[in-house]
Amino acid sequence: MSNDGPKSAYELAMERLRQKDREGGETERPLTDEQKAAIAEARNVYESKMAEREILHGDALKKARSYEEIDKLNQERGQDQGQLARDRDRKITEIRNRTPGA
Repeated sequence: MSNDGPKSAYELAMERLRQKDREGGETERPLTDEQKAAIAEARNVYESKMAEREILHGDALKKARSYEEIDKLNQERGQDQGQLARDRDRKITEIRNRTPGA
């Protein structure tokens, strides 16, 4: 162990996950510059999509005429955000799992 100080719960959890990956045959390989750029681009694209949805949501709230409409719009916004986050994470995972040079 290179660090003699106490570890945070996060550090302990990350060590356990790394150990589990090693036991499962997963190897840790660094990202290429191409992968890093693709991940940054994916994050930017999905951040833009989320910002666009927020603007549309704000406009729709201004036009809402009842609490039920507002509640429905808020639920739809939550679903949209969740779907966009899942899509973003899926895309990033695909990029991470790409074979360099492929």
